[in-house]
Amino acid sequence: MRTSEKPAVNAAAGLSGPASRKLPVPPRERKPALAALAVLLILGGALATTLLVLRSGDRVSAIRIVQQVGAGQQFTAQALAEVKIADSDLDYVPWSQRNLVVKSFATVTILPGTLLTNDMGTDASNELTQGKATVGLALKPGQMPAGLEEGDRVQVVFVPSRTSQGQSRVLTPSALVFSVEKSKTGNSGQITIVVDSSASPEIVAFAASGEIAVAELPGAS
Repeated sequence: MRTSEKPAVNAAAGLSGPASRKLPVPPRERKPALAALAVLLILGGALATTLLVLRSGDRVSAIRIVQQVGAGQQFTAQALAEVKIADSDLDYVPWSQRNLVVKSFATVTILPGTLLTNDMGTDASNELTQGKATVGLALKPGQMPAGLEEGDRVQVVFVPSRTSQGQSRVLTPSALVFSVEKSKTGNSGQITIVVDSSASPEIVAFAASGEIAVAELPGAS
């Protein structure tokens, strides 16, 4: 009995005909919302960078006080320094007006580090006016507090010596310290104060005999 043999299949040949063709791949689905968001993020980043660059260049020169200036005291060039600030609606004094500032006087006591504004200065001093006098005092240790600075307020006190008669009393309740020249120890030196002209003769007389002392008035302006 004969059996028919099936033809061998050539495995190396693989599939032929339509079965050997690759299946079509569907095109990727595009997401327009994500693409638009990416564009917005890029544009937003560019805008933020531009604003930072513009802001960094949008600065102006102003005047900053680096040395204390007392109320009624004239500004000095050494008390002024240039500082860069962001341009704003703040009523600052431009650095270009420093030559005018040194001709004016402080209306209040201005501490170092303060940004100068227009209402802090005036063309005329309310201290160095008619009826006022400047008096120089040479003070020994114990007659002036350490750390006394220009622009401070002091009380001028008569301190009688052992040979003098009388009791200690206040000669001027509040005087402006116009200038200070301290010794190395800082608790003695020469100061100039602004007082009422009516009180100056008595202060000068007691200062000549060394019977004067000053007491600082913290916070007074």
